[in-house]
Amino acid sequence: MLEEINELIEQRLKKLKALKDAGIDPYGSRFEVKHSSKGLLDQYNGHSHDDLEKERVEVVVAGRIVALRDFGKATFAHIQDGAGKMQIYLRKDMLGDERYGLLKKLDIGDFIGVKGRLFRTKTNELTIEVEEYVLLCKSLRPLPEKWHGLTDIEQRYRQRYVDLIVHPSVRDTFIKRTEVIKSIRKFFDSRGFLEVETPMMQPIPGGATARPFVTHHNALNMNLYLRIAPELYLKRLLVGGFERVYEINRNFRNEGISTKHNPEFTMLEFYMAYADYNDLMDLTEELITTVAMEVFGKLIFEFEGEQINFTPPWQRITHKEAIIKYGSIEPEVLADYERAKKYAISLGAEIKGDCSLGKIQDEIFKAVAEDKLIQPTFITDYPTEVSPLAKRSKNNHDIAERFELFIAGREIANAFSELNDPVDQRVRFQKQIEELHADDIEEYTMDEDFIRALEYGMPPAAGEGIGVDRLVMVLTGSTSIRDVILFPQLKQEQL
Repeated sequence: MLEEINELIEQRLKKLKALKDAGIDPYGSRFEVKHSSKGLLDQYNGHSHDDLEKERVEVVVAGRIVALRDFGKATFAHIQDGAGKMQIYLRKDMLGDERYGLLKKLDIGDFIGVKGRLFRTKTNELTIEVEEYVLLCKSLRPLPEKWHGLTDIEQRYRQRYVDLIVHPSVRDTFIKRTEVIKSIRKFFDSRGFLEVETPMMQPIPGGATARPFVTHHNALNMNLYLRIAPELYLKRLLVGGFERVYEINRNFRNEGISTKHNPEFTMLEFYMAYADYNDLMDLTEELITTVAMEVFGKLIFEFEGEQINFTPPWQRITHKEAIIKYGSIEPEVLADYERAKKYAISLGAEIKGDCSLGKIQDEIFKAVAEDKLIQPTFITDYPTEVSPLAKRSKNNHDIAERFELFIAGREIANAFSELNDPVDQRVRFQKQIEELHADDIEEYTMDEDFIRALEYGMPPAAGEGIGVDRLVMVLTGSTSIRDVILFPQLKQEQL
């Protein structure tokens, strides 16, 4: 196959030289595009052959040649622009011998600009009869369908630029992703939230527990960390008087890659003063159903063979209740350290000797419940020991006012009533740091500035992070996170 590709490239290089020898610039400059393929199809699809003959609609379009059929004295082609594709018709008697002859130097993949008028062919296809054309870019490498098609999944991710050309459904997915993010912004802007930006390089990693990426700032002679979450900076803004803030941000976690994880990912994170986690469950239901209706016009989606129904209200069940429901375990086992540990180990969980009961309970939850949560479900009231930034429940200090939203067996959101007690926060940070150091993650230290901010006073608040990539996966029926990230992280290619 490589020999075939090289031969095709060699042929195109010869055509490139012939064009230059003929005084034609194969990499043209500005071309004033006046119409799009979709716009023309939308506006004139209802016009008959006679209507178009009468109106003589003049159009100017540009795009990539994706099909080319030579019939001697006439040529049909399809050109693809950012909105779709359109058929064009080129005739020797209209263009003249010289200009028509230059069509022999064009290939699938080339960009051209055309001027002409609309008509309908004998098969009734809306088509542009070309009066003038200009070459805008000569393509040297043939598109995949020229030989065996772009079918290797890693090649598709690695050469996303080609994937977008040959698979319209891929383009549609990323258009929908953009529309989802626009809808999210509209939702928060209309409710008095302020969109902000916080640092992507931070002196202390925080806001979540993950291994960070480390870099070094030469001028300051200090290590910096790509953020794993914007949480601690957004809460500083609550201290400063911004009562409703949100950020659609890039986060970085130096961990594994899978169909659910990419080292670089997009998170929506927002904070709301004078609210608690119950308010955010209501807001999250409203947000996602609003986005689903605005962008897709429906609340029921197909995903991995399941029908996901976003119609509210969504199920709300506590962390403990979910374990008992899906794990066939007695409540007294969960409350007993040794028995809970033994049960977790039987499920394949790795439990260290100094692991807390709350951590053990969470490992059990992950093993027995997560993949069962297909319909939108809020799992509430997590153990405080695995929720270092969440406020304790007033009724049970072992439980935090926290929820996670699961859809299709995936964690989509994490939220809690924010801890605003600086003394308690310091104690919990210290415990978290010790646990991370025990796992050989040495980058974490006490964020004294955040503690200082809390000492100035932060209003009661609730905050939430929603994984945008995972949400888009469910809404578009994409089974891998790489299908919704334009350029996912991959191993270095061996060229």
